[in-house]
Amino acid sequence: MRFLLPLACASALPFTALGQEAPRGLWSGEGAFSAGATTGNTETTDIGLSLDLERTGRVWSLGLEGSSDYGESDGEKNKSRIFLGANLDRQLSDRLFSYGAVSYEADEFSGFSSRSFVGVGLGYDIFDGEDVKWSVRGGPGWRFDELEAETDDSTIPPTLISDETSEDSFSASGESAWSYQLNPYVGLSNDTTAVYADTSSQFTNVLALNARLNGKLSARMSYEARHNTEPPLGFEKTDTITRVSLVYAIGD
Repeated sequence: MRFLLPLACASALPFTALGQEAPRGLWSGEGAFSAGATTGNTETTDIGLSLDLERTGRVWSLGLEGSSDYGESDGEKNKSRIFLGANLDRQLSDRLFSYGAVSYEADEFSGFSSRSFVGVGLGYDIFDGEDVKWSVRGGPGWRFDELEAETDDSTIPPTLISDETSEDSFSASGESAWSYQLNPYVGLSNDTTAVYADTSSQFTNVLALNARLNGKLSARMSYEARHNTEPPLGFEKTDTITRVSLVYAIGD
């Protein structure tokens, strides 16, 4: 996290231009409350909250994202995850844009105390119609991982095998965001994210079906798969999450 703060401040410098070119009050996005079931490193039912906001001007656009998941089994906490992310895009042509992005993730039951990423790159809107939208982006970056201390829990008290360590490495990221509006009330989306690094690569895919209940409220069913190529010792490579969510649209 300490690496992200100065870089996040530097990324915020163009926000002044965004505020000058776009009238206030143009935030749009959604907030969601979800209930889900997780398999992989934890077998649990859990609840979650998420917020996804965007403010768009003529040239600049700012996106903010945050989510939190919590779960228990037999009264014992077995899931606790927080994710925060921000991206700043600059339109270069009708479809081409550049971006800068930062993210921070803390997952108590993944073997990582935290995982942070800072990157830049280019993106392209392949389709931008009323019914079909598909945008891709990618570029280089840097990733910072804080690994939890490793202990042998078979002894009393547990024996410390290794202290908490940190790793940082050059990385590359890629994202694909696709959506298809089947009719005015039902839509399908698929979002894929990949972060490659020498230490461990991450792949995430979220497939979701959305159904509008009224003007602002929607129901969503989603299936998410997360894969780490080199998880810490004793942890599984893949987690899956099935969620049912109630979604509230923000803005127009």
